Amino acid sequence: MSERVILVLGAGAGIGGHVAARFAREGYHAVLARRSDEDGLERMVAAIEASGASATGRLVNAVEDGAIEELVETTERDIGPIEVCLFNLGAQIGNRPFFETSHKAFEMGWRMTSYALFRLGQAMLPAMVERGRGTLLVTSATSAMRGNAGQHSHAAAIGGRRLLCQTLNAEFAPKGIHVAHIVVDGPVDAPDTLGKLLGDRFEDYKASKGVDGVLDPSAIAETYWHLAHQPRNAWTHELDLRPWTDVPWWNDNAPPALNS
Repeated sequence: MSERVILVLGAGAGIGGHVAARFAREGYHAVLARRSDEDGLERMVAAIEASGASATGRLVNAVEDGAIEELVETTERDIGPIEVCLFNLGAQIGNRPFFETSHKAFEMGWRMTSYALFRLGQAMLPAMVERGRGTLLVTSATSAMRGNAGQHSHAAAIGGRRLLCQTLNAEFAPKGIHVAHIVVDGPVDAPDTLGKLLGDRFEDYKASKGVDGVLDPSAIAETYWHLAHQPRNAWTHELDLRPWTDVPWWNDNAPPALNS
């Protein structure tokens, strides 16, 4: 059994995969879990193992009853104690007018963002509390801070994710558990998220953003590594990341004179 395990729930080729690889380089056994694309998952695991590190891949549909719970149980039993967990599930369905947002789409946003995090916490936190340590890193988005037109499902769901991180912090920080909510306030160079959304326009979009105009997932992984290894007397509970060329979420609607 490995001494240190990082569990990545939502291990795509962007943030999740890069965070897994970053921790694996430092001696963690990385457990990468994603809903689909077994070939892509196997490539990420193989790349980590080719570097001399260790990793395991699992296909997991997080909305299925018992799936998250079984993942946590088998990881703790068969691989080792989960020292760090990255909750990286997204539920972006794109902009939809309110009356074109179905009940199913709205509920799915909640299930993927808030409810899945709640289930993960109930499954994983008891063992962390017993050990007196652990880190839960939660990827979030601009919609957690500001609700825009067309983002009804996403904003309601990811706003709930942010507040759930706050309540978890309030209860579990005194027990040695570090919960960090990371607002990714900009586009990420991720082929299986932004890349799929833009399709053939992906490379042109990145070129239009200019040098360093899109968030580099390997750079994001460095921030996640730092968060997971902060001393307890200087924990960060929330931060935001964006390219230097982007306007922060809190200034996006400001007049031009204030926005420069």
